[in-house]
Amino acid sequence: MTSKQAAIKIIKRLHDKGFQALLAGGCVRDMLLGRSAKDFDVATDAKPQDVQKLFRRTLAVGAKFGVVIVMLDSCQVEVATFRTESGYADGRHPETVAFSNAREDAARRDFTINGMFYDPIDDEIFDYVGGGADLEAKTLRTIGEAGERFGEDYLRMLRAIRFSAQLDFAIDDGTWQGVCDNAGKITCISGERISMELEAVLVNVNRSKGVRLLCRSNLARAIFDGFTGEGVDFAIKVLGLLEGDVEYVLGLAGLFSGFQTTFAMKQTAILMLSNTQTRQLQFLMENRGRLLEVLTLADLKILLASGYFQTLYNLQTAIVKAEGRSQEPLKTIRQRADNLANTDIEPKPLLDGNELLDLAVPPGPAVGRAARQMYYLQLNDELTTKQQAVDWLKNYLKS
Repeated sequence: MTSKQAAIKIIKRLHDKGFQALLAGGCVRDMLLGRSAKDFDVATDAKPQDVQKLFRRTLAVGAKFGVVIVMLDSCQVEVATFRTESGYADGRHPETVAFSNAREDAARRDFTINGMFYDPIDDEIFDYVGGGADLEAKTLRTIGEAGERFGEDYLRMLRAIRFSAQLDFAIDDGTWQGVCDNAGKITCISGERISMELEAVLVNVNRSKGVRLLCRSNLARAIFDGFTGEGVDFAIKVLGLLEGDVEYVLGLAGLFSGFQTTFAMKQTAILMLSNTQTRQLQFLMENRGRLLEVLTLADLKILLASGYFQTLYNLQTAIVKAEGRSQEPLKTIRQRADNLANTDIEPKPLLDGNELLDLAVPPGPAVGRAARQMYYLQLNDELTTKQQAVDWLKNYLKS
């Protein structure tokens, strides 16, 4: 069962019990645009307790807001009761929720193109907010006054940028002014939520447009203090030149490609990246330019063993193109890397720590220093046997 089939099955059951139930939001928009939808949400006049009675497996994750997760087979479908909301003191969550009808529920949503409903049983669109006309015009517009909509949830400003980039829609003048007027308040939103929206912008093929809008609206400067100047122009250029599937961290590296590593790492702390993402981003930032150098065999193996070589290569390719420089050094390093495809790039050290101690290396930091230097020579094919390693170590200790 697909998510769409599960949602329709839920709608049919609600219909059979006398309730109105409709597909809502993004899935309706994508259906009308001929795009595949990821999530299929259901809106209904059934109360949360009614939904829980009708379906055996449910999760009351947001019952006080009228939201119940219904589980069918391996699918989880969000079923929300039509509602109105008011009192957004924190710029994110409503203080008061009242159950209502489809028309009033549409009025509380963010953008007209996300405010439509669809009845898959009767094959009928319910459009109370002019979403269909804006889809035709390829325009992103808030439902109602932009300042009010954004004041209810400042994250909607980033969503406006995301939808404009993903759908390649123009942002309505009033909506755009609302984003610009409230951009400084985006920091009221948690770093994790900001990161989710930024990721959606950066992994999209139209990422350079999205970042350009983030900068023009001053959202980027509000999120990343000091993100201005020539570095921004260069970043937009690099982002537009990234090829293939672009993962989030590569997008972030492109975003900060015109800035110093320390600046990038300090500014992205707000995004609450995972430890793995932080390590990868730091690797990409610190190793910009390395692939243009004449690398030793050991240096190349170390880069390949990092697991981030291909991502670094993609970033460096875009940077070189943005700078208008020759790609020949990159082609050379690519060929050298390909030639190592069947080579053990992380061989076991010829001598382990205990053996180093047995050979009279003083305990403590000296063991690590000797091990690192010896392993580098091993990666460089200068030491290939244990005896060679022993002989090298004896000379190393003498010197």
